[in-house]
Amino acid sequence: MTLPEGYSAAVPGLFCKLKRSLYGLKQVSRQWNLELTSQLQRFGFVQAPSDHCLFLKRTYNTLTALLVYVDDIVLTGDSVQELDAVKVYLDGLLTIKDLGLAKYFLGLELARSSHGLLVTQQKYITDILMDAHLLDAKAVTTPLPPGLHLTSDSGALLYDPRRYRRLVGHLLYLGFTRPDISFAAQQLKTIVSPIGKLLCMFFST
Repeated sequence: MTLPEGYSAAVPGLFCKLKRSLYGLKQVSRQWNLELTSQLQRFGFVQAPSDHCLFLKRTYNTLTALLVYVDDIVLTGDSVQELDAVKVYLDGLLTIKDLGLAKYFLGLELARSSHGLLVTQQKYITDILMDAHLLDAKAVTTPLPPGLHLTSDSGALLYDPRRYRRLVGHLLYLGFTRPDISFAAQQLKTIVSPIGKLLCMFFST
């Protein structure tokens, strides 16, 4: 940060104190979260102790849940009137845009039907395969063959450890909707090569 044009420090060593956060400063994210949390608590929401991104508001016959990811909010509950009240409250504080029913959020695809809600990550899987250059790879039906014990010298090593760690992180995140790969993904955390086989599995699902 520098002083605005036309201002100069009359005494060397003095600094200006910001009255508000400015976009682009490293503290902005924290200040935004503190402000949003304060406003939600003022409206009756309670921050979940196990996940600070989740806010819950309970009345004697309703439950409203609000999930925050930076400046994106997912709002759900069992009372349309309560949901509308939350949106009106937030719109009075901020400029919000109601995008309607959630269809895609943080890699999760949400599809509604008369049977309920289906959560998938097909697009997320395709993005991972593209990132790993495995779109043309042969599909497999299981992530790892039964009885296979991976070692650090199994297969060819990836040349970029950061890329490997990123791919493993993606696979661990996929475990939310694909628990069948969780064990294999955990194994890959300590091994540096057979990730291609696990990724190929998603072609057959």
